[in-house]
Formats: sequence, C-alpha cells, structure tokens
Amino acid sequence: QTQLLGVLLAAASNFLISVSLNIQKCAHLRLACQAEQKPYYRSRLWWCGITLLGLAEVGNFTAYGLAPVTLVAPLGCVSVIGSAFISVFFLKKTMRTADILGGTLTITGMYLLVTFAPNVPQELTARQVQNYLMSWPFLVYSILEIIIFCILLYFYKRKAVKHIVVLLTMVALLASLTVIAVKAVSSMIALSVKGKMQLTYSVFYIMVGLMATSCAFQIKFLNQAMHLYEATAVVPINFVFFTTSAIISGVIFYQEFQSAALLSVFMFLFGCLLSFLGVIIIARNKKEEHLQIRFINCGHIPGQKLTSKIQPDSLSSCYGTLNKE
Repeated sequence: QTQLLGVLLAAASNFLISVSLNIQKCAHLRLACQAEQKPYYRSRLWWCGITLLGLAEVGNFTAYGLAPVTLVAPLGCVSVIGSAFISVFFLKKTMRTADILGGTLTITGMYLLVTFAPNVPQELTARQVQNYLMSWPFLVYSILEIIIFCILLYFYKRKAVKHIVVLLTMVALLASLTVIAVKAVSSMIALSVKGKMQLTYSVFYIMVGLMATSCAFQIKFLNQAMHLYEATAVVPINFVFFTTSAIISGVIFYQEFQSAALLSVFMFLFGCLLSFLGVIIIARNKKEEHLQIRFINCGHIPGQKLTSKIQPDSLSSCYGTLNKE
C-alpha cells in the first residue's frame, strides 16, 4: 500500500508539473499580446503556475520516500505526455498523430513499470544509509562516475565542447546523486515524523548537502543545454539519460532488484524502453514557439509618418532591409 501511494503521488505530481508549465507558458503568451508590457512576475497566472510547480516538487520528494527509485524516476514521463495533451486545451495546439501514438506507448510502458517494479521495504534508517554509502558496489560506482564527470567537465571547460550529449550526460551523472540523496532524506524525515528520530545522525545532513549541491549544478548544466538547443531535443534526451541514471543508482545503491525474478527485470526494462520511445515520438518534429514580433510598424518610428510595415531580413542583422529585387 505504501508503494502504491508513492506511485500515485509521483504520477499526480508529474501531471501537476505539466499543468504548471502550461500555465506559465500561457501567462507569457498573454503578456506578450498586451499593449503595455509588464514583467512576468507581476502576473497572477504565472504565480499560480509556480505555486503548482512547488506543490508538485514536494509531492515528488515525498514519493521517493514511499516507493523505489527505479519506479518513481521513470514516472517523469507523465509530465511529458501530460504537457502534450494539456497544451491542446491551454495553448490551443493541434493534436498530432505522434502525440496519440507516443502517449499510447508511454502509458503501456508505465503499466509495465508499475506491474513489474521491485517490491522492497521503503523505510530507510540512517544506519542503513550509512551502510549503503560504505558498500563496495557504490564506492566503485562513485569512483567511475567522478572520473567520467571530470573528463566531461575538462572538455566542457578547457576545450569548450558544449555538445548536447556532453551537457546532458553531466546532468544525468549529477541527477543520480540527487536521486540517491532525495530518497535518503525523504525516508529519514518520514521515519522521524513517525517517532523514530533520524535527524540526529550526521549522515542526514551529509545527504541534505549532497542533494542541494548536486541539484544546483544539475540545474546549471540543464539551463546551459536549454539555452543552446531546442527544448524538443533537450526534453526527450534528458528524460532518457535522467531515468537511466536514476535506475542504475537505485539498483547499485539501494539494491532494489536484488531478489527480483529475471522475467520481472526484463519486463520492467521493456516498460522503460516503451516509455523512452513514447517520449521521443511526442517530442519529435514538435515546433518551437517563439515570442517574436514579426514586423516593425513604421508609424512607431520617431519622425516617420508611414503606416506600412517592413519585414526584417532574416539573413541580416539590420531591420528594414529590402531584397535587391
């Protein structure tokens, strides 16, 4: 029952994230259409979206304490398919065949994930977390992760390599630490609320520090990727990389598939594959929306009485240029 509650909470939280993002997008579009431009943070609609996003993240945080990491992380696909369908109502977009196909594959994958997910005890004490931190599989995994991250960071800083795969691989490596820390902190807080105090252990504060640090750097590199590349490329790749790293960290650190049957492992991985494929199909060939003014009204230029419009030349840095023809 606890695991089912965590699944439902994770699904609801990710759906709430998609609602929040669409509300924020709707607020930006409304502000762009107004004659008097004002900052987005003065919009009530935008603050409504931010509030929903905060509630969704709290729900996700709680879900990690109730269900396995390998189950909660893949449920992030709910926000992707939710956003695709909600945008039809919020932003008046057209429903595409790819959205229906991708949504069907993703929902099928989610069903397999929930059905064949590992059923392990979710109450984690501070001493158990300490034991996991000192286990040799996690130590080997940590060393490999640090080496890979340092190599990628060298190419990113010294060689100025900012390929989308490099950026999102660094995000995924940091995300694996974030997921480990979030589950540990959430579980220890839940036990403390029930009366089994865990907040007096130093490992709790170590995990809080790890969670905050890895999350901050993760956001830094993710923002860099969003700045350099289209969201339609970043979202599916980031989902696949993040989910894969979270599953690996759950398997190695929390040993969630230790007693699982081979068939269950295969069907779980097949469910992940279907979810990945569904998200990629939804994001593929999806057009980006740019809030740009296409024309300059000459009547708004000081000293000009013209009422016609001049189209900017996309191949030039100057506005108002005319073709040679």
